Amino acid sequence: MELGIYTFAEATPDPVTGQAANPAERLRDLLEEVELADQLGLDVFGVGEHHRPDYTASAPAVILGAAAARTKHIRLTSAVTVLSSDDPVRVFQDFATVDLLSGGRAEIMAGRGSFIESFPLFGYDLEDYDELFAENHDLLLKIRENERVTWAGKHRAPINGLGVYPRPIQNPLPVWIAVGGTPQSLIRAGTLGLPLALAIIGGEPARFAALVDLYREAGARAGHDPSKLRVGINSHGFIAESSRQAADDAYPYYAEVMSRIGRERGWPPTTRSRFEAERSPRGAILVGSPQEVIDKILLEHELFRNDRFLIQFSVGTMPHAKIMRSIELYGGIVAPAVRKAVTT
Repeated sequence: MELGIYTFAEATPDPVTGQAANPAERLRDLLEEVELADQLGLDVFGVGEHHRPDYTASAPAVILGAAAARTKHIRLTSAVTVLSSDDPVRVFQDFATVDLLSGGRAEIMAGRGSFIESFPLFGYDLEDYDELFAENHDLLLKIRENERVTWAGKHRAPINGLGVYPRPIQNPLPVWIAVGGTPQSLIRAGTLGLPLALAIIGGEPARFAALVDLYREAGARAGHDPSKLRVGINSHGFIAESSRQAADDAYPYYAEVMSRIGRERGWPPTTRSRFEAERSPRGAILVGSPQEVIDKILLEHELFRNDRFLIQFSVGTMPHAKIMRSIELYGGIVAPAVRKAVTT
């Protein structure tokens, strides 16, 4: 099983001082985090796309291009590319370029995104939310399959036999579909035979098992090789030497972010008791000692038979030194133990 990290390059306010992180400093820290993950032998690093003042990753491919020049082995993916409001030609060109810079380590994780700021920013109508994703995803796959493309749709000008360059080293360039639990999205991913990235950030992971089964059943009905129906799980977490230290370190930052987003969406504020429930053995977030995180990753592997697991350490903008230590524990203790257990 591949093990990795993903981030949105948070520049969220400090829960004590209220001061937001400096974007330039946050990006410098992020590149150090990718370098460390690579040195420790982790498999994947993902950078998400957001268009808000509390995140600095509005252009993940640019960050991943910088990371490509400073790493040797780790795979570099978006997490996610908001494909509904992006141009598939530019997405392919950006990630083909990252693939060339990295020597064939780029991936695209395509999704609808969890925020809507990109739609008015780029001139799209939210009424076309699902239709835009389906159309853009279709074009992205056609570009991936063919150097010269002929295509027509509703929301973009047609392409008539034009070439899309550069072409990546990998053929095909990996494209994952990222979902948050909508059955139709899982069925679409399975029908297309594309790998699935499932975000589990709340509730009991066990309740998602039926959705993963739905994805695999759709893939089987469409005639796809089961070995190619890969599943990745993306979750929040944090690792420290002890369970209590991990919880005390992570909670203020996690609660600030989740409560602020909750105010936007009508959720109740995050409480310490709720946080503790979510990090319990059957909860969704992986905050704890190395052994606690090992146990939860393996429990989820029993549930999903997943091929990949990515953890988001910086749900809020935690101190860089604490993130680096968490990566050290993940790459040095957790990853070797999980790989050994899964192999045996």
